[in-house]
Amino acid sequence: QVQLVESGGGLVQPGGSLRLSCVASGILFSAYFAGWYRQAPGKQRELVAILSTGGSANYADSVKGRFTVSRDNAKNTLYLQMSGLKPEDTAVYYCHALVRGMNYWGQGTQVTVSS
Repeated sequence: QVQLVESGGGLVQPGGSLRLSCVASGILFSAYFAGWYRQAPGKQRELVAILSTGGSANYADSVKGRFTVSRDNAKNTLYLQMSGLKPEDTAVYYCHALVRGMNYWGQGTQVTVSS
């Protein structure tokens, strides 16, 4: 059974930093494409960052240069390091993995950027 569990969300001031974590069970992140999406109020869910099995990453233009996606294979955990946070980054962030054509999602963690 595949299960993804996010953590690390919270309230942060503009310009601050936050690290999100996603622990997987039932799969190895190293064997599958995995990444992060977010959904702001009244908006569609959008891709934030994705990491390939080969270690290459791509990012939404809105977060490029500020966010970094990575994984720790020993801990089977995916991370999203966020810095220079802006109010428009406020959203629920979801961990995601693509496993044999099937999309798996975490339950989401709220990130709020506000002064």
